Amino acid sequence: MNELAITVIGRDRPGIVADVAGVLARLGANLTDSTMTRLRGHFAMTLICVGPAAAEVEAALAPLAADGQLLATVRAVSPDGETMPAGEPYVMAVHGADRMGIVAAMTRVLAEAGGNVTDLSTRLTGSLYVVVAEVDLPPGIADALARRLAATAADLGVEVSLRPADPDLL
Repeated sequence: MNELAITVIGRDRPGIVADVAGVLARLGANLTDSTMTRLRGHFAMTLICVGPAAAEVEAALAPLAADGQLLATVRAVSPDGETMPAGEPYVMAVHGADRMGIVAAMTRVLAEAGGNVTDLSTRLTGSLYVVVAEVDLPPGIADALARRLAATAADLGVEVSLRPADPDLL
């Protein structure tokens, strides 16, 4: 069996998840990790599954994309090997007036501190821009990082919070 990364993007419509999952089930592929969202009317799904060869899965998904409304890609990936300790889970939330560079600046501060973004969502509602990021941080850096994030947020004219993640909610 092969570990595969699959992406499906396109104009949203009812039944895309059911169609993709049905194709994978018929092929005997086991869906192990997935995420799906709508982005301004567009469907976006990324998943990892264990199943047949990438070419076979790509051929089976091709009819879903035949009308040009969806794009499906399939790629073989290496299974997880030994992983480094995850670190301490935190949630960073940013909100304020929309402007260019908010995500770039705030995630750069996280990266420079050794933080790893494990999930990121952004949403623009009117002129309000919201970023929510789940991050793994090296032990003991949260307080100093919160100060650096606050300074960067002030430069951008936005608000930021950094709090320990509730493991029951992740």
